Amino acid sequence: MKFAFVVPSIVGICLALPVVAQTTPDFGDDSSDFAFDHECDDPRFTGWGVATSTSTENTGTDASDCSHLYSIGQIRLTQTESKGVEQCASINYGDNSSQWSNDNECDDPRFAGSGATDIMNLEDIGRDASDCQSLCESGSVWLR
Repeated sequence: MKFAFVVPSIVGICLALPVVAQTTPDFGDDSSDFAFDHECDDPRFTGWGVATSTSTENTGTDASDCSHLYSIGQIRLTQTESKGVEQCASINYGDNSSQWSNDNECDDPRFAGSGATDIMNLEDIGRDASDCQSLCESGSVWLR
């Protein structure tokens, strides 16, 4: 009898949850050298199916791999336009002590996007504040 009372209450809770609309990302095309290798090489995504090393050159160029992994829930988009500007205001960017500061590229490996440098080093975390902040505010980079 206890089981019969628990199930309806769980169903009621599930039905009361709001439905959040999710837009499908523009995956681009398959022009990457790494297309069709069964992992997503697009730095806009995160998850188990994303390559261990990604480059901004592959943004929107690995559509088949990324769309398949996205559709089965193995990867997700790391940034959306709606949360981008709000997210930028709450980031601790650090300082400008990196040797790569003020070169108009974000060298902090916490960030991805077209404004991020292709080669990231862990020692630059929080050390390229001016570049990363201005590029985040313009929408060219976002937190991974």
